[in-house]
Amino acid sequence: MARYHIETYGCTSNRGESREIERRLRDAGHYRVDGPEVADVAILNTCTVVEKTERNMLRRAEELADETADLFITGCMALAQGEEFRAADIDGQVLHWDEVPEAVTNGECPTTTPDAEPILDGVVGILPIARGCMSNCSYCITKEATGKIDSPPVEENVEKARALIHAGAKEIRITGQDTGVYGWDTGERKLHELLERICEIEGDFRVRVGMANPKGVHGIREELAEVFAEHDELYDFLHAPVQSGSDDVLGDMRRQHQVEEYVEVVETFDDRLDYWTLSTDFIVGFPTETEHDHEQSMALLRETRPEKINVTRFSKRPGTDAAEMKGLGGTVKKERSKEMSELKREIVADAYEDMVGERREDCLVVEEGTADSVKCRDSAYRQIIVQNASDHGLEPGDFVDLEVTAHETMYAFGDPV
Repeated sequence: MARYHIETYGCTSNRGESREIERRLRDAGHYRVDGPEVADVAILNTCTVVEKTERNMLRRAEELADETADLFITGCMALAQGEEFRAADIDGQVLHWDEVPEAVTNGECPTTTPDAEPILDGVVGILPIARGCMSNCSYCITKEATGKIDSPPVEENVEKARALIHAGAKEIRITGQDTGVYGWDTGERKLHELLERICEIEGDFRVRVGMANPKGVHGIREELAEVFAEHDELYDFLHAPVQSGSDDVLGDMRRQHQVEEYVEVVETFDDRLDYWTLSTDFIVGFPTETEHDHEQSMALLRETRPEKINVTRFSKRPGTDAAEMKGLGGTVKKERSKEMSELKREIVADAYEDMVGERREDCLVVEEGTADSVKCRDSAYRQIIVQNASDHGLEPGDFVDLEVTAHETMYAFGDPV
């Protein structure tokens, strides 16, 4: 788990986003410390209201980059003027705030607390379906806290989902260290069965499946894709972190899958679903990653073109086998991260640009945004922002048909039809 230091500047919107970042980090088993000098990672949530503020943000980012191992820069200035940080040669990653928690995890699984129970947060119900995983990744410290997979019975999770829906949940988020291996400890692969049972619960709601490693998904890819295709309650969204496009690096990471298995999962979902979102992760600069390995990762990114991509520079976690490996230089990791992040922005922006002018039906209003806006999710879990929400009478929990009118790199804008 990582020790993080976070600093927030600017308006209440930025403070709200920092609170959400911290909530997700705590859910993943990370903890806050006072001061960047004792932190594994520092997070700078920036403001850009006036030129003097911008200079202060650049100066503070430079200070934090010198004081901690990894720096993540988000907020208004990062998104509007990210090139300023790059021009200043600041050793930090510029990210949308929603990407920060996953970047901090360094490719590790989320950590569910031992007593994890369903949580209703607004109209979002969070349902941990199991604890632990079946992996032994060389860079991951999470397994030390979670152990092997421990899967409650399907019926028990269905009842928890039913209780969340009856309590007002409109979106059920299925979580776990690795949802794809749910049921492996009982000798059966049960994720598709669980999802089908949850979708049969009475009510108007949506279900998002959390991270599932490619190996677990690969063995049930046909059954899983069929369940997605049959049930509108399921967001057509799959988060399958590949981490590298090189089988050699995957072997050194002790990932259980090979690149071909990941590609076969993607092809199966492509065959069954006309419109869906592939989310994946890449760790850049693993100690044994060569330039050729990096090029293989870039090629895989171009081939599969996931619509959501988390790019993380490798950093050592104490007590892991990868921490004992001779690492790559910071400059090499920075250059490879920059190259992949630029390709990522291009691919994701293309995906959202393709949505402009199209109608998206039954989008769920998930939460309030800033300045009288709301954040909605379409059938593929892509984010669409509706501005002037009060004029349309929209609030979290509503379903609405939207016409996509414009886009930014990580989200789109829409108007009610």
